[in-house]
Amino acid sequence: MGKALYRKYRPTKLEDVIGQEQVIKPLASSIKTGNVSHAYLFTGPRGCGKTSVARIFAHEVNNFPYEIEDKYTDIIEIDAASNTGVDNIRELIEKTIIAPAEGKYKVYIIDEVHMLSKSAFNALLKTLEEPPKHVIFIMATTDAYKVPITITSRSQVFNFQLATPDIMLGHLQKIAKAEKIQITDEALNIIVGRGGGSFRDSISLLDQVSTIQSGKVITDADVRSVLGVPEEEDIASLLDAYKSKDFAKITDILQTLLNNGEKPELLAENIIKKIVSQPESALMPLLAKLPEVKDSFPEAKLLLAFLSNINDGKKQNATIAVPKNTIKPKSTPTPVAEVETKIEPTSPEQAKTSADFSWEDFVEKVHKDAPSVSLILKKCQYNYADNMLSIYPNRKIEQSILQSKNNESIIKKHLPDGTRVEISLNPKSIIKDESVSKISDIMGDIEEVKSDGVPFK
Repeated sequence: MGKALYRKYRPTKLEDVIGQEQVIKPLASSIKTGNVSHAYLFTGPRGCGKTSVARIFAHEVNNFPYEIEDKYTDIIEIDAASNTGVDNIRELIEKTIIAPAEGKYKVYIIDEVHMLSKSAFNALLKTLEEPPKHVIFIMATTDAYKVPITITSRSQVFNFQLATPDIMLGHLQKIAKAEKIQITDEALNIIVGRGGGSFRDSISLLDQVSTIQSGKVITDADVRSVLGVPEEEDIASLLDAYKSKDFAKITDILQTLLNNGEKPELLAENIIKKIVSQPESALMPLLAKLPEVKDSFPEAKLLLAFLSNINDGKKQNATIAVPKNTIKPKSTPTPVAEVETKIEPTSPEQAKTSADFSWEDFVEKVHKDAPSVSLILKKCQYNYADNMLSIYPNRKIEQSILQSKNNESIIKKHLPDGTRVEISLNPKSIIKDESVSKISDIMGDIEEVKSDGVPFK
């Protein structure tokens, strides 16, 4: 059995790395001049080459010849996702005092470093502050914001990027030519789009598609069939169904596409491109929601994006203005299921009832103590009057987070003396969400949870 293409064409020298010049040039220069740092942090999306470059650098700094399967005792790879604890890091640190066996440096490559526990980071920090001269740490992460600033500030940080479509297309063309894979540029462009800028994913897709060649040229239709990529007419039909609020047609098309293996994130991306190329005012609400189709539960977010238009249509001309400081969401009024409640934020004139209070300044102060709390506050509506600040989060989980003992104390800390706080769910959120019911019909029971911030389970 032949070697998988993504392994066969994985670079083994810094000069072979494509599309990361902003990283490769300074790394190569540091090796040439001998000005090597004791700690590096490689950041960027998955599949953009962070670990591959880390391995190459570890070999070249030690002048080791690089083969994909080789093993050198002076190059130690650690998966932080499986070794999160302080004991794992302490064991690693204890071994750093041992001199390298073969090369000039002992290189530790820590993948997904953001997964380390707080105590593990603290233990690692002590070594980064006074590292042995023969040790180099190369840390890689997809979530740089989760790495403590104390670690980042003691490392040389290099940001990796996903490949541009032009660079990826050219790379796939070279591989196809070398492997004698007959494939059209239109077909390769579909693979480029589906690969999302990841060399690993794109080359793996080319490998998968090449199995259908059988002596003929692979076309874009062949690639769509193998990869389950939606045809232009599928996207056009979805958009037509959205504009006509045809719930049954929307769910039918989405079910078919998702069951065929289409990734919701990439489907959303293709729909965005379609709308941007032919903008219509009726599609603007959908365009605003599609960028949210990522991270956890993208299928549910994609459905919500399409179903929101149906719900909005049923709520037209059904707005009730609620007087300030009379909102009691905990006792739900009786025909609230058919109306949308509107909360008016405090106007500048009303805010003058307390000259000491500014919502923007308050949120900024909270941000310094608890950035995650301030992010929730920025999305909330509020009312300030008679030394009472009423905060209206949009979701139960956000209400729960703000009402936790520690977070509520942070909120009160930054308010004028004598100010009382009331945190109540936005009445709009109490209205029965028809979108969730419809998603439950398609995907099975969906339940909102409070404990960990995950929207559905």
